Amino acid sequence: MKNKSIKKILVTGLFAVLAVTSMAGWLDSKGSEYTEATFKRALIAFGIAKGLNGVILVAQGTELALQPAGVGVNFTPGQILDPVNDMIEQFSWIMLASTASVGVQRILLTISQWPWFSYSVIVLLLLAASSYWYKPLADSPWRALLFKTMLVFVFLRFSVPLIAIGSEMTYQQFLAQQYSESTQQLEQATNKITEINNGDNQPILPGKGRSVLEAVKEMYGNAAAALDIGAQ
Repeated sequence: MKNKSIKKILVTGLFAVLAVTSMAGWLDSKGSEYTEATFKRALIAFGIAKGLNGVILVAQGTELALQPAGVGVNFTPGQILDPVNDMIEQFSWIMLASTASVGVQRILLTISQWPWFSYSVIVLLLLAASSYWYKPLADSPWRALLFKTMLVFVFLRFSVPLIAIGSEMTYQQFLAQQYSESTQQLEQATNKITEINNGDNQPILPGKGRSVLEAVKEMYGNAAAALDIGAQ
C-alpha cells in the first residue's frame, strides 16, 4: 500500500512538472532559437554548394583554342572538374532536403507552441493525475483512452523542441569546428576556380614535357584537389 502511494505521488509530480514546463515557455524559446540556427546553417551550406556548382559549370563551358602544327583545336580543360561537380550537385540536393526538413520542423514547433495546444496538454495531464486519486476516474472504462490521448499530446508538445535542443548540443559538441573549417575550404575553392575562370591567376606557362593544355588542366586540377570534397 505504501509503495502504491509513493508511485501515485511520483507520477503526479511528473505530470505537474510536464504541465509547468508546457506553460513556462523555456523549452519553446530554446527550441525555436536552435531550430533557427540549424536552418541558417543548412541554408548556408546549400548556398555554398550551389555557388561552387555554378563556377564549375562556367569552368566546364570555357573552351581553350590551340593551333598545334597550324591545326585549330578546341579544348575544355574544365571538364576535369566533372566528377567533383557530380558530388557537389548531389550534396546540394541533400542540403536542400535538409533545409526543407528543418522548415517542416519550424512549422511543427509553431504548432506545438500554440496556447490552446498547451492548454489541452495541461487539461489532459490534470485528468490523468486525478485518475490516480479519484476512484470514479480510476475505474472509468475511458481511462485507457485518456492516457493514450495524453501521451500523444505530450509527445507532440515536447518532442520537437527536445529534438532541436539535442541536435544543437550534438552540433556544438562534435561538429561545430568541422562545419566552420569545411565551409571556409569550400568558399576558398569557389574563389580559386572563379579566379581561374576570370583569368585573374598568373598564367602557368608550358615547361619541359608539358603543353599549354596540360598547364591549364593543372590549374583546374589543383583547384579540384583543394576542394577535397570527400573530406569537406
